[in-house]
Amino acid sequence: MTSTVNAPLDFGIFGPDSVTWKVYRCPTSMTVGFTRTALTEMFDPLVVASVAGTGSLRERAADRYDRTLEYAGALVLADSATAAHAADTLMRIHTRITGRDPVTGQAYDPNDPAGQLWIHLTQWQSVLHVYERFGPGRLSAEDDRQYWGECAIAAQFQTIDPADVPRSRAEMRAYYQRVLPDLVVSETAVEHAHLILNGANLALTELPGPLRVVSPLVQWLLRRATIATLPRWMRTAIGSRQGPIVDAGVTAVLRPIMRLAARQPKMLAKKLESSSPRAYAVLAPAILDVSPTTPETVSVQEAFRRAGRLLPREQYLTLATDSGTPAT
Repeated sequence: MTSTVNAPLDFGIFGPDSVTWKVYRCPTSMTVGFTRTALTEMFDPLVVASVAGTGSLRERAADRYDRTLEYAGALVLADSATAAHAADTLMRIHTRITGRDPVTGQAYDPNDPAGQLWIHLTQWQSVLHVYERFGPGRLSAEDDRQYWGECAIAAQFQTIDPADVPRSRAEMRAYYQRVLPDLVVSETAVEHAHLILNGANLALTELPGPLRVVSPLVQWLLRRATIATLPRWMRTAIGSRQGPIVDAGVTAVLRPIMRLAARQPKMLAKKLESSSPRAYAVLAPAILDVSPTTPETVSVQEAFRRAGRLLPREQYLTLATDSGTPAT
C-alpha cells in the first residue's frame, strides 16, 4: 500500500517548468543514471578514499544508494526547505570525515571544492546522458542551454566556486579532459565500482509475485545498460568486454520500457517506495505532481536565508579562514 504523500512547501529551486525536472523526473535518472553517477565518481582517488574510509559501500551498498538518491533528489525536486536542510546536513557530516588516501598519499576532505565539483558534474552529465540514451532523446538546443544553466544554480548547494561550473556540453567535455590525468584506476576504485554495479539497486529490480522469477534478468539488463554508457577506458578498468552489439541490444530493449514507466507515475512511485524508501519521501511529490502549499520557486540563496544558514561555500571559506587552511 502506497504511503501518504505530504504536500511540499513550494516547488523548490527549479519547479515543474524547468528542464531539470523534465530530466530528473524521468525513470532513467533514478535507475541507470544514478548507478552510472556513483560508479564514475569512484575514479577520483580522494572521493573513493573518503567513501572507502567509511565502509558504507562494502557494508550497506543498497542503503548508501538510497541515501544518495534521497540527497540528490532533495536538491533538485524537493521543496526549498528540504533541499537546504539536506545540503547543510551533509556538509556538517563531511566536516567530521578526514583521512589520507593510501594510493596518492594526499589528505582528503569531502567538502573540498574540487571533489565536490567532480561529484556534482558527474551526476548532471550522467543523468543527462542516460536520459538521452534510454529516455525521450536528445534535448533541444534551448533546453540544453537551460539545463547547464540550472546545473550551475544547483552547484550552490555545495562548496563549489560558481566560476568553475561548465555552462555547456563543450565546457563539460573540456572539464573531463582537464581532470582525466588525475583520475586513478586503483584496486579500491575498481572494487567500489563493482559494488555499485552489482549491488546498489538490487531492490529496484525485485518484481512482485510470479514475476519475481525474471528479477535476475532485469538486474542483468540494468547492469548492462549502465556499462553501455561508460567510456572505453572505464569499461577496461572494471574488466568489462561488453561491445557495441550488446550496447545496441540493451538500448533497444530498455528505451521502450523506460518510456512506458515514465507514463506510469503511480507505478514508478510505488516501486521507488519499496526499493528506496528514503528517496521516496522526497521524490514522490514531484513524481506524482502533488501541489505545493505555495506554488513558487525559491532561489538557493533564499532557501538558506530562510534556514538561517550561510551558503555551503560561504561556510567552507569561513571554516578555512578560522583554521588557517588555504581555501580553494
